[in-house]
Amino acid sequence: MDLGITGRHVLVTGGSKGIGLACAKAFRDEGAQLTIISRSRENLDKAAAILGSVGLVTADLANAEDAARAVEEAEQAGGPIDILVNSAGSARRTPAEELSPGHYRAAMDAKFFSYVNVIDPVIKRMAARGAGAIVNVIGNGGKVASPIHVAGGAANAALMLATAGLANAYATRGIRVVAVNPGLTETERVAEGLEADAKAQGISVEEARQRGVSRIALGRYARPEEIADAVVFLASGRASYISGVSITMDGVAVPTII
Repeated sequence: MDLGITGRHVLVTGGSKGIGLACAKAFRDEGAQLTIISRSRENLDKAAAILGSVGLVTADLANAEDAARAVEEAEQAGGPIDILVNSAGSARRTPAEELSPGHYRAAMDAKFFSYVNVIDPVIKRMAARGAGAIVNVIGNGGKVASPIHVAGGAANAALMLATAGLANAYATRGIRVVAVNPGLTETERVAEGLEADAKAQGISVEEARQRGVSRIALGRYARPEEIADAVVFLASGRASYISGVSITMDGVAVPTII
């Protein structure tokens, strides 16, 4: 299936590892012109060794000015951004009884604003050109309430609302905005989450992992490449009538609060 991505300029935030890196690989394999953003130059260099010829931009996307500078740098080097994939930022998991207003603010900075600070300049440039697609990799914490992910889940839920609202606002300008909500996926972030889960429940990390797997009908965690395949499709012209939705990819998870 020709997805029509060859030669398109794709910007992937958080593209140096995890799901973001898997997305970068998938777009590269489809022939896209690729730029990735990370806070860490070391991580960018490691990703470049895997991806080959790719634009690299270092930025702290929680800072609006730095994010705007990163977008400008990406377009100056690679031309207008046709597709934006947001996969940067992760809120720290914290037991509910340890939460403070500061934790909520940090979660919003780490997840919500690290997306919005990039979306805002990109979507306005896309609107001026009359075309573009944005895919937000958000996480299932925005749909499933967890006592160790209240602040991060709230940030995820806010991003889901922003996705739907922006899709509606910019639909007549030729722009689609969609979200993917992965469940448990084999990444470093999930490993960190399992440690927090294990601590909260007073069990081992391995037991926390097995409990997580037991709640998934498919019997395993997702692979980052499986999430990336969905992202690439949603960003492509083959998904031209899909916008404003948040698509759950959780392996048919059994609802739970943990």
